[in-house]
Amino acid sequence: MTPVLTAVEVMEIIPNRYPIYYIDYVDELEPGKRILATKNVTINEEFFNGHFPGNPVMPGVLILEALAQAGSVLILKTDEFIGKTAYIGGIDKAKFRQKVVPGNVLKLEFIITKVKGQVGTADANAYVDGKKVAECQFTFIVGQEAQQK
Repeated sequence: MTPVLTAVEVMEIIPNRYPIYYIDYVDELEPGKRILATKNVTINEEFFNGHFPGNPVMPGVLILEALAQAGSVLILKTDEFIGKTAYIGGIDKAKFRQKVVPGNVLKLEFIITKVKGQVGTADANAYVDGKKVAECQFTFIVGQEAQQK
């Protein structure tokens, strides 16, 4: 499958960079509605140095961050928000169902459920091998124009 957006194209949209950049490519994109993105989890991730030595597990908060980054791409590819910055306004009903470990391919789905002005809500799900490993509901806020890169 050919990516809809490559990592380089994603970096043109969102401000995140190493060591807190978690999108390898975008699989599917319906602006204003839904995105499916991919994060290949490798043993080389900086966070595995301390979480946990001898038993590497991707921190749940970083799974949520990866979902938020996918959501930012979706939000900022929507006509009225191009060139702006998206922020997390809240996270509700977060659940972690399974560990994410090196070698996993994390699929990140973000579905916008409501937008009113600069604020919106979304359902987000993370999958490994078709099994849901994490889920939550986001409130997002779209801010001013993005800083020059």
